[in-house]
This record gives sequence, C-alpha cells and structure tokens, in this order.
Amino acid sequence: MPTPSTSALPGAAAVLADATRQAMPVATGLFEAIAEATNDGVGMAREPYSANEQKASDLLEAKARELALHVDKDVFGNLYMTLPGRDRDAPGWITGSHIDSVPSGGNFDGLAGVVAGLTAIAALQAAGIVPATDITVMGVRAEEASAWYAGAHGGHIGSRSALGILPPAELDSAINTRSGRTLREHMAEAGFSPDRVELGKGTLDLARHRGWLELHIEQGPVLERLGLPVGVVTAIRGSARARSSRCLGAYTHSGAVPHEYRSDAVLATVELVHSLEQEAARLRAAGGDLTYTVGKLFTDAGLHSITKVPGQVDFCLEYRSQERAVLDHMIDRARTEAARIAGERRVAFDLGSFSPQDPATMDPGFRAALNRGAVELGIPVMDIPSGAGHDAQDFVHAGLPAAMIFVRNANGSHNAKEAMDYADFELGTRLLAWMMMQ
Repeated sequence: MPTPSTSALPGAAAVLADATRQAMPVATGLFEAIAEATNDGVGMAREPYSANEQKASDLLEAKARELALHVDKDVFGNLYMTLPGRDRDAPGWITGSHIDSVPSGGNFDGLAGVVAGLTAIAALQAAGIVPATDITVMGVRAEEASAWYAGAHGGHIGSRSALGILPPAELDSAINTRSGRTLREHMAEAGFSPDRVELGKGTLDLARHRGWLELHIEQGPVLERLGLPVGVVTAIRGSARARSSRCLGAYTHSGAVPHEYRSDAVLATVELVHSLEQEAARLRAAGGDLTYTVGKLFTDAGLHSITKVPGQVDFCLEYRSQERAVLDHMIDRARTEAARIAGERRVAFDLGSFSPQDPATMDPGFRAALNRGAVELGIPVMDIPSGAGHDAQDFVHAGLPAAMIFVRNANGSHNAKEAMDYADFELGTRLLAWMMMQ
C-alpha cells in the first residue's frame, strides 16, 4: 500500500506532513552528531552513566535549547525538554525513550524515540501550532543496563528511578562487568544521586501527565517482511526466565554402560527442551502469544568427552507473552515435564527460580487514536506486539497509560547494522506529532 503524497492528504494532515518534512534536519543532524561523538569504531558505545552517554544527553539538550524548550534534569540524570502548551495546568504528554546503547550497538535503538520527540516539536513549531497542553520529551538514562551489568537487577534504571519503582537493593546487586564496581558507584561518579532511590519516591509527578508516548525502532523483522513502515504496539510482552537451570546425571563410560542404566544429562535435557517446544507450538496454534528460547545450553568443557556419558548440562529458559496466564502455564509445564523426565531417565533437574515480569498492555484508547491518525495522515500501519522491553512498560506498571509507535528497521537491533530508513522515521514522527495534538 503506497503512502499518499502530501497533495493527496486533507488540509490539516497536509500541513502537518509538510511541517514534519521541514523538521527532518533536526533529526538527521542529531543522529549524525551523536553517532560521531559516541562511536567505538564498531558501533555505538553509550554505556549507562558513562562519558559517552553524557555526550549524547548534552547534544540533545543543546538542540532543545535551540528550539527554545524548557530544559530540566533530575537527580538520576534523566533529561526533560518541554514545549509549553496553552493550558499549563492541565496534564500534558510525555514522550521519549533511552539515550544509552548496548555495547557496539546501533544508533537508533532508544535514541530514535528522543530524537522523534524533538523533531515532532520542531514540526509543530514550523506549522505554528501551540499544543493544548505541555509536551515533554524525556531522554532516559541506563535503560540498557542489563547489557553492561551482571547480578540481580531489572535494567531500565533511569525510568524506574524517576518513577520511584527501582528497588534500592539493585544499586548494589548490579555489578558492572567491565569495572567490577556497583551501579551505585557508577551513578554517583557520574554526578547523580543514587541515595535518592532509598527514599522510594520518584522525581516524576504522574498527575502532570496524561500519558507516555514512545516511538521506537522495531527490533524484529515483521514490518520489514510485510513491507509496512509503521506499527502500533498492542502490548509489551512480559517474560518468565529461569536463568541458571541444571540437569544432573552421572558421568559413565560411553561404550561400557547400557542405555537402560545410564543417567544421561544431555538426552534428558534435550527431551525437556523438545517437550516445551511442542507445548509452545500447541499454544501458538491455539491463538496464544508466546516466544520460547533456550539461550544457553552447555556441558562442562573440563569434564565432557566423546567417550563419556554426560553427567551435567547447564541451560536457561525464557518465555515471553502478552498474557500472564500463558507465562504461568509454561512455568508449570517446565516443572511438570522436568519431574516426569527425571524419573524416566534417572537424572535430577534443578530449574531454579523463574523471574516473571508482567506484560504491559498499551492503552486501548491511545491505540485507537493512533490508528485513526494513521488513516488521516495516509500512513500504512499494523497492530504489532513488542517482544522486547521498553521504558513504556515501566510507565504502565507505575500507573500511567502508554502507547508506542514502531518504525520499520532492517537488520534487527542490538547490533551496529541497524538500518532504519529516514523516510519511515519521518512517517512515524508525523504520527507522533499528530498524537501530541490530540
């Protein structure tokens, strides 16, 4: 379905389309400047609370001041850039995403949402539109903390801190894999206030905002495969993860021990993995939403051998779904099947604890509005779930309704080859600007 030309759009939509096109140098200039400032030679290296993450924040702040926006920062380093509306007392929109990246990552993951917010504001200014209420663009710190920090933590440090939902213990249990130091130490060294987390109060007053809007590149291939530039997110999948699962059998001679006497940890684990895949396929065929991944599966290199029956396998399990009931079912299924297979194959499974995270459903009213706006603006869209986590989920869990716009992106994400097309970004930003006017 081709995108209608500007001349084919109704009057107000054509004005917004032209204004968004005029504002695109804001976007291209920011993407190029931040890429140049934070490139490690392979990709982007905007580690949470690093000098590079701060460079990106400073460049965004400088552009916000050029646009005559009100600029503020909180004690966790998050950046707020506000266009005043006609009624400054009424709740306004807050939009944005994260500034940081994974190691040697792409330039668009996260950053596209912050740049889109500033570009949409520039478009409204170009069109001479003063919004009814304030519009705040938030540049979030440390969303990708899980890519840089080991230990017990849930990532999304900047948004959860600002919302007052970051458990203080994570400041010390999150350990930087490069420095060996804690998140608390790195946050303080960057000039911010981890001790504020201890108070259990955020810096955001949710009563000041009607909802969170987040534009983000799609991190999977669906829009690319279907030839669509933009998606409207239905929900962010929740997850259930068993990070350190194990099957214990017995190391014995591969030729001397008959199969009926073996306790083969590999074959037992393979049977469990296959059984869970069959159940996942059954649920999907019945209309359930589910992804299932065994991201680690290995024997002990110091003990395994071609002439040994393997006595130990370590692995992990991950489920993601828009439905908490599906996650709970698959957790139960894993334990039930592990017990059955253990008895039949003379092994012991220790799956460890699962760490469920609830799905975050996007606001139905906001989704309907985005779909109406796409029709009005002549933008082909589809409804699409998000399999990856985003700052939007934290706003939902804190009680603020949210909506997300996906922009088509080739080559996946969390790698230096992200390939969002600026023409698609312009369409997504046009839809974001339209939503800001509602």
